[in-house]
Amino acid sequence: MSDSDGKKTLGLRGSARPGNVKQSFSHGRTKNVVVETKRKRVVVPKPGAGKSGAGGSPVGDPSKRPAGITDAEMDRRLRAVQAAKAREAEEAAAREAEEKARAEERERRRAEQEEKEREEKEREEALKAKAEEEAKKQRDAVAAAEAAAAAPAEPAVARTPNNKAAPAQPARKTERDREETNKKNRGGDNRRSGKLTVNQALTGGEGGRQRSMAAMKRKQERARQKALGGSVEREKVVREVQLPEAIMVSELASRMTEKVGAVVKALMQNGMMVTQNETIDADTAELIIEEFGHKVVRVSDADVEDVIKEVQDKAEDLKPRPPVITIMGHVDHGKTSLLDAIRNAKVVAGEAGGITQHIGAYQVTADTGAVLSFLDTPGHAAFTSMRSRGAQVTDIVVLVVAADDAVMPQTIEAINHAKAAKVPMIVAINKIDKPAANPDKVRTDLLQHEVIVEKLSGDVQDVEVSATTGQGLDELLEAIALQAEILELKANPNRAAVGAVIEAQLDVGRGPVATVLVQTGTLRQGDIFVVGEQYGKVRALINDAGERVKEAGPSVPVEVLGLNGTPEAGDVLNVTETEAQAREIAAYREKAAKDKRAAAGAATTLEQLMANAKANEDVSELPILLKADVQGSAEAIVQAMEKIGNEEVRVRVLHSGVGAITETDVGLAEASGAPIMGFNVRANASARNTANQKGVEIRYYSVIYDLVDDVKAAASGLLSNEIKENFIGYATIKEVFKVTGVGKVAGCLVTEGVARRSAGVRLLRDNVVIHEGTLKTLKRFKDEVAEVQSGQECGMAFENYDDVRPDDVIEIFEREEVTRTLS
Repeated sequence: MSDSDGKKTLGLRGSARPGNVKQSFSHGRTKNVVVETKRKRVVVPKPGAGKSGAGGSPVGDPSKRPAGITDAEMDRRLRAVQAAKAREAEEAAAREAEEKARAEERERRRAEQEEKEREEKEREEALKAKAEEEAKKQRDAVAAAEAAAAAPAEPAVARTPNNKAAPAQPARKTERDREETNKKNRGGDNRRSGKLTVNQALTGGEGGRQRSMAAMKRKQERARQKALGGSVEREKVVREVQLPEAIMVSELASRMTEKVGAVVKALMQNGMMVTQNETIDADTAELIIEEFGHKVVRVSDADVEDVIKEVQDKAEDLKPRPPVITIMGHVDHGKTSLLDAIRNAKVVAGEAGGITQHIGAYQVTADTGAVLSFLDTPGHAAFTSMRSRGAQVTDIVVLVVAADDAVMPQTIEAINHAKAAKVPMIVAINKIDKPAANPDKVRTDLLQHEVIVEKLSGDVQDVEVSATTGQGLDELLEAIALQAEILELKANPNRAAVGAVIEAQLDVGRGPVATVLVQTGTLRQGDIFVVGEQYGKVRALINDAGERVKEAGPSVPVEVLGLNGTPEAGDVLNVTETEAQAREIAAYREKAAKDKRAAAGAATTLEQLMANAKANEDVSELPILLKADVQGSAEAIVQAMEKIGNEEVRVRVLHSGVGAITETDVGLAEASGAPIMGFNVRANASARNTANQKGVEIRYYSVIYDLVDDVKAAASGLLSNEIKENFIGYATIKEVFKVTGVGKVAGCLVTEGVARRSAGVRLLRDNVVIHEGTLKTLKRFKDEVAEVQSGQECGMAFENYDDVRPDDVIEIFEREEVTRTLS
């Protein structure tokens, strides 16, 4: 090896074994290189290698020395071993000295600690002895004072044996000791001594924190107990701790009136490393409460609704109330017109399209002075839930049936609602003034639905009326009054109000407004209430005439202002004592509803989730956004949208709400590519501008028929066209020829219809389809033709198919696309 470059030169020596190595380079170039491989060198020791050179001292036994080691190398190794042993000895001595120093340091610290503990113990003993001595002096002073008070008065001076007067020094000393003791017991606090100056009040005496009177009394009590012979343990107050399903550690300590640190310590001793801001479950909290000696009262989140108490009214508190009558029936049978005639008002003119789309609540005073509360329900098929709500809160159902139209689908539905609610029914046969009127047909049709009128020996009252001429209105009111008298309707007005929400809407100027029918109690202005997931305070009450009233009693419909949000139609209104209770109940209901919706929308297993996803792959969806004027209309339209569609197409309502169309609705519509449907509402200026910029379609409707028809037409556009096949001819193969460049050509006779070059064909063998495709060629003699008529011969060749045989039948057909619509 060369020291200059570290590279080994290639060479050939006698001791080496030459060899060839083939090196490869880029572009396919190679080169043969001759290299040498050296054998392992074996060093033979020289004679006299067992002796050292200069000193003549032996450096190792040659027989035990490794092969090839010289005397100098062996000498260096021995010196290295000796140096290593010397270093080890020095390190061992250093470690021993360090251990000794550490032991001395530990001993010194232990002695200091023991000395410190001994001094601390002596100081504690001295303090204890001093305290005992002071306590003994105090007891002696108290005993002396009591003895002095109990003994008869003695002269102030005592006579000495020499009959000289001596001063009463022990008494003065006792008094001084008592004052010093009291001063010590007060701890130097001069809160009650002298006058309190303004400077002391502002600065807090000497600048420190002053003790309260309670602290002073506790201190005096401890001093008195100590003076009488020892401290008395305070009696532990056992509390009833209300324990919900989950509670925070700090809240648990607060309910037990224990220190938070003590509760955390108890939890740690039970193996739970928690902080005061963490939540623990009820079982763990129960163990801690019992450990602290308190009683557990388990409560649930639903207990917040216990403040809404079901009060059983006493018989003497009940007073007569007006009946609640619901007008029900098929659409356009004259329900609202009949109510108009009774009220002498014009409500139909205000309804879009002449049909009722909201639940109207009115009060009418009859000629006899009786007050009647009417509910007018829609008759359209989409408003099923509205009719159901009307039947649930009513006392009497007036079933309006047109004499010229008889019983219709919504009439049957109204009958079922009335039977389900178990309320009596009165049949009003309307439109008897028309030439086509046939009241008897109405009565006989009602028999099919188990409604037997009095004229047919039944128990259901029937009255023939005409909303146009006013005929039979008095008889209808008499029938209602008679039915109400039989029911003996009573309620307690002197209690917290309970009512049902008939309708709810979001008014631009007034905020959320709910139409409430008070069922029991009296609703007053200023009452705090909870209704469904909302709560509020009655800001104003407006009756059916649009007048403000201070209170509303049983069976009175009013509009309630002052809610924090729009409730659902059908919710129950309950008056509470405090706003905190109402807020807590509303929050609990909102959380429960959210959990219920989340549980209903979530797939329980992965298999169900995958199955739903696979089922929805082939379903086309039409997304829409819906905004309506009232909650009931929005609910009815959503239900109608859910019924539109089939296994291929469905309508999905992304969002439905009450109130005007806002920019938020436009943003959601843009993100989802959905149109916005406004029912009796309009978009504000900013929403209109945003919709124009982003290309979002907004449609306005006033009649539910138009909205449903438009959505149905749009959903029909998502349906794939139906492919219909029209058979135009048949041909029979007579002979098969092989043509160069074409393949097999079938010589055919058109037996029926016509054969066209552009049509589709099927090859039938023994009436079994063995091929379906198109024609490659259609020839008449040697000419290519477009079609061949029946009875003529032609040549046919199939595209990419040659297995044709004589007597096979060719079926010729054309495909036609048919546009489908939703029924």
